[in-house]
Amino acid sequence: MRVAVDAMGGDNAPVVEVDGAVAAAREFGIAITLVGSSELLGRELARHNCKGLDISIVHASEVVGMHDSASDAIRKKKDSSIRVAFDLVKDGKAEAVVSAGNSGATMAAGMFVLKRLDGIDRPAIATIFPTLGGKTLVLDVGGNVDCKPVHLVQFAIMGEVYARHFMGMENPRVGLLSNGEEESKGNELTRETNALLRGLPFNYLGYIEGRDVFNGCVDVVVCDGFVGNVVLKLSEGLAEAVGKMLKDEITQSFLSKVGYLLARRAFRNFRKKVDYSEYGGAPLLGINGVGMICHGGSSAKAIKNAIRFAHDYALKGVNQRMAEKLQQNITVSKQLRDEVKDLAVC
Repeated sequence: MRVAVDAMGGDNAPVVEVDGAVAAAREFGIAITLVGSSELLGRELARHNCKGLDISIVHASEVVGMHDSASDAIRKKKDSSIRVAFDLVKDGKAEAVVSAGNSGATMAAGMFVLKRLDGIDRPAIATIFPTLGGKTLVLDVGGNVDCKPVHLVQFAIMGEVYARHFMGMENPRVGLLSNGEEESKGNELTRETNALLRGLPFNYLGYIEGRDVFNGCVDVVVCDGFVGNVVLKLSEGLAEAVGKMLKDEITQSFLSKVGYLLARRAFRNFRKKVDYSEYGGAPLLGINGVGMICHGGSSAKAIKNAIRFAHDYALKGVNQRMAEKLQQNITVSKQLRDEVKDLAVC
C-alpha cells in the first residue's frame, strides 16, 4: 500500500509534507511517494536520515496555487503535483493521495482522473468531530455548496458505510442537520431529503440540530457543503478560542497555575481530542480511489496522520464496500431521482 503525497500543496510546502512523510514511513512503515519538484524534495529529504525508509520522489513541474480555479488547475496544469499524484493511483503505482493544497483542485483532480463511484453524482468531504460519546462523522464540509436531495441521500449512504467499516461502528445512527427536530422544520432541501432517507434500509434517526453534532446522539451528520463548512470553521474557531481563554484564566493567579499542574493530564487529553492534526485530513468520499484532503496550514504531525488514515482507508477496502452498498441501493441512481421529481410535482 503506497501513498502518494502532493508535496507542493499547503501553506508550508514542501517542508511539512516531507517531515510528515518521513515520520509516517518511520513510525508506521508506510511506503510513500513524494510528488513535486525533485530538486526541492531531494534537498528536503537530505535533512533526514531516511535509511531503510521506502520513500521515493516523482517529479511534477507545476504547482496548483490556493487561488487557482479547480477547472483551470485540471485543464491548464496537467503536470501539477496534485494531478500527477492522482495519476499514480490511476496507473496502479499508489493506492491513495494526500494533499494539503487547494481543496477544490484536489476534489476536481480526484473526479477527473479516478472518476466517481457508480451511483454517486458528487463526492463529499467528510470530517470526524469529537463528541461526548466518542466521534461523529460530518459530511459534506465544503465540497458541494449547492446540493439536491439526491446528493444528500448519497452522502448519507457513503457516511454510513464509512462509519461502519472504517470507524468500526456496528449500526451507525444517521441524522440530517436542520434548524429543529420537528418534521415541519427545515427548508425544501432538507424536507425532501428527509422523506427520501426514511425509505432507505439503515438506521436513520431524522432531523438533528446543531448542538447534536457534539453530544453524540448520532454517528453520521448529513448536510450540504455550505452548512457543513460553516460548522467546521465555527468548531475550529471555538476550539482555538476556548484553549486561549483557558490559558488566560490559568495564568491569572498562583492557585490557578497549581490547579493546572494537578489537572494537566486532563487538559492534555482534552487538547488531543479537539486537535484536528490527530486525524490529519478529511477523506474525499465518492471517488473511485482514496483521496485525503488536509488543512492548508497542516503541521508535519497532521500530514503524518493523514498518510496513516489514507493508508488504512485503502487497506480496509472501504471504497469497495461503498460501491457494494450503492449497488444495493442503486435506486440512488434512478429510483431516487424519480422520487425527487415526484416530490417536486407534488
